Amino acid sequence: MSNGGLFKAESIHQVAIFGSSHIDENHYLFKEAYEVCKKLAEAGYVITDGGGPGVMRAASLGAKTAGGKVIGVTFEADERMHFEGRDPLNKVDVEIKTKNYLERTLTLLKEGQVYVVFNGGTGTISEFGMAWGLAKLYFGHHKPLILYGKFWENIIGVFKDNMIMRPEELEVYKIVDNPEAVLQAILDFEDELKQGQHVHIKAITDDFSI
Repeated sequence: MSNGGLFKAESIHQVAIFGSSHIDENHYLFKEAYEVCKKLAEAGYVITDGGGPGVMRAASLGAKTAGGKVIGVTFEADERMHFEGRDPLNKVDVEIKTKNYLERTLTLLKEGQVYVVFNGGTGTISEFGMAWGLAKLYFGHHKPLILYGKFWENIIGVFKDNMIMRPEELEVYKIVDNPEAVLQAILDFEDELKQGQHVHIKAITDDFSI
């Protein structure tokens, strides 16, 4: 186990994408994830996703359309699991194979320097919850979340109204609803890094072993 991997970043280069695996290319969310990752790849960012279908495949397709690089973090589920697994249509440049769902999630969190979270089900909720919890634990050294879609305002509102929240937990994310706003949110965060307002952690999951 390492001592935490504190790292002051000069710039952000890798963006992790989370969202539903249960949508096809005709779904509005697929098209939005595609456009977001196309925009990010055009700006020079590497896309990281879980190598599966749905939002993950849309992310890879969008990035590859723009000539970008994609990292896929995968694992092979056994037949007892309700898990989408590796999507052969999701073409990645580098595949990181993990042993189980927990390791896959932690590896995605480790690989990404910024997280973009789209709509999804319980898998996305668990990934969002882990990312949000780590941001609170490492507040001031955290990796920021970009929550895609206005519906997140309602979800965060329910948390604020019903849970015991600390102020810093509400400062680690931005809610956006278009590809340009995703890119701008990342650029704004890069400005904070350059101005020394935020000390970035390269691998916040180094504190955890599987």
